[in-house]
Amino acid sequence: MLRTADEELTIDELAARAGVTVRTVRFYASRGLLPPPRLRGRLGLYGGDHLARLDLIRELQALGFTLSAIERHLERIPDDATPEDLALQRALLAPWTSDQSEDLTRHELSQRAGRQLDDELVQQLVALGILHGLDDELTRVRLPNTAMLGVGLQILDLGLPLEMLLQAKGIVEQHTTQIAVELRELFAANVLRPYVERGRPDDEREHVRVATDQLRPLTIQVLVNGFQNAVNDVIRDHV
Repeated sequence: MLRTADEELTIDELAARAGVTVRTVRFYASRGLLPPPRLRGRLGLYGGDHLARLDLIRELQALGFTLSAIERHLERIPDDATPEDLALQRALLAPWTSDQSEDLTRHELSQRAGRQLDDELVQQLVALGILHGLDDELTRVRLPNTAMLGVGLQILDLGLPLEMLLQAKGIVEQHTTQIAVELRELFAANVLRPYVERGRPDDEREHVRVATDQLRPLTIQVLVNGFQNAVNDVIRDHV
């Protein structure tokens, strides 16, 4: 739901609406991530613009941005940015995966996997990028995408050479990164830049935001279908 800038919320109401603690709101404000509240006497009142900034901060954190990186990004957004402007920023930056990362002990990881994972298997999962080690002994690991743990284990259960799997991982990363860069540039050149050059008209802002949201699932479907067709073409060519 888009926020309205003229909402009036106390800091307790703001924290409750944003799903954070009052301490977190005060911390963000002390770092300059939130504009000062509007004052009514001695009472500080917050609005939809503050809620929208908190939403944007949450999206940036989900993307793995550090606090310093979030500060640098928000510095480029004027304090008087409307909730609608911030909603568009959030749409452009929203992660394409819905899973949140989890930090797990080895015991918790084995429970999640449904079987005991020995050191070698955990090291292979780390090598494939399914897990990230949080210490040298891998007693604690980070699972960036919970859905990928089962996929990674199924791949390793095939008994294929790890070196081959690592090469396959490199090929996929190389080409998917290039696809992502080129598609983002295409969208920027044909949608975002014209929108900015026209002075960010209010009647176009919502269209850009909705188009951005809808492009995510559509792009993924097109990529999957394109890859499947390409594999079929390769098989036919070889046969």
